Amino acid sequence: MCLGLPMTILETDGVSALCSFAGEERRVSVLLLSNPPVGAKVLVYIDNAVRLLDDEEARLIGEALRGLQAAVNGENCDDFFADLIGREPELPEHLR
Repeated sequence: MCLGLPMTILETDGVSALCSFAGEERRVSVLLLSNPPVGAKVLVYIDNAVRLLDDEEARLIGEALRGLQAAVNGENCDDFFADLIGREPELPEHLR
């Protein structure tokens, strides 16, 4: 399974960018994007930035990943998924 990471661009030359997430830095390709600026949040799959993220979407993806890590470690992950507690799951509109 491949998970996309919400990374922040620290520096870029227009072809690749040094990005960070959760204390990890890596160089990724930004060729699929149109010159993303330093500070932009991007969704990264297999060292390729595939799209820009707004701050809220990047935060939500980051929280979900931290929640998954907590669950894998046997820790309480309810705080990471507070929007799902106490309600029935809902399909996105396009899948209904």
